[in-house]
Amino acid sequence: MKRVLLNPLSLWGFVIIAGILLLALFAPLIASHDPEAIDVKAILLAPSSIHLMGTDGLGRDVFSRMLFGARISLLVGFVAVGIATVIGIILGAISGFYRGWVDIVIMRLVDVMLSIPTFFLILAVIAFLTPSIWNIMIVIGLTSWMGVTRLVRAEFLSLRGREFVMASQTLGAQDSRLIFKHLLPNSLTPIIVSSVLGIASAVLVESGLSFLGLGVQAPQASWGNILTDGKEYIQFAWWLSLFPGMAILITVLGYNLLGEGLRDALDPRTTKQ
Repeated sequence: MKRVLLNPLSLWGFVIIAGILLLALFAPLIASHDPEAIDVKAILLAPSSIHLMGTDGLGRDVFSRMLFGARISLLVGFVAVGIATVIGIILGAISGFYRGWVDIVIMRLVDVMLSIPTFFLILAVIAFLTPSIWNIMIVIGLTSWMGVTRLVRAEFLSLRGREFVMASQTLGAQDSRLIFKHLLPNSLTPIIVSSVLGIASAVLVESGLSFLGLGVQAPQASWGNILTDGKEYIQFAWWLSLFPGMAILITVLGYNLLGEGLRDALDPRTTKQ
């Protein structure tokens, strides 16, 4: 943890993400208005002391909607990446440990999934489902596990011939002990980095789906559907596009900085102390 916090990249990323998480966590206390309350007398008001980020086309307070939208975007990122990471670890561990025909089958499945553009695959699946936050999280998770699978497989293949693994095998250790006691703990660094970077990708995908009207549905707020509202008034209500766009940019930047910093700080080959 000390090395992570002493790394400038991970420190800035940690500060950004911690700040956004705190805003999302305490959104009900910070928000000055009901994010779903319609006020026809306050339609498209510019940012002011009463409405810090202005109002939208229905008179709803954009600042309050941004705070509650952060909850949605971050929840989708965490849950979707959690699903993808679990699937990737299981398939990658099986592929890298048992090799042979098992490895061939799993890797060909990965190749097939990677040959399909992920965003279009998600669009195709969402088209047959009712748009909801839970469907979005599950679909993103089920279509994003390929990178983790390849990472875990590569780590297992690298560690499989190490002396401590061969010694455990000689002593009669079962496959489950070899996988969970020796191989998986030594493969966590790339998994952690990949998961952190994956959250940024999931936030972007959710925002894109919501922008297209296939994600989180109104009146529930997300950064993507706030952007959708903003495109109709972009010529004279700039705040509806600027603030959610900046929120997405800063969040993705924070996760990318944190991921890059973690990769440098957790790399055992680095000489930094």
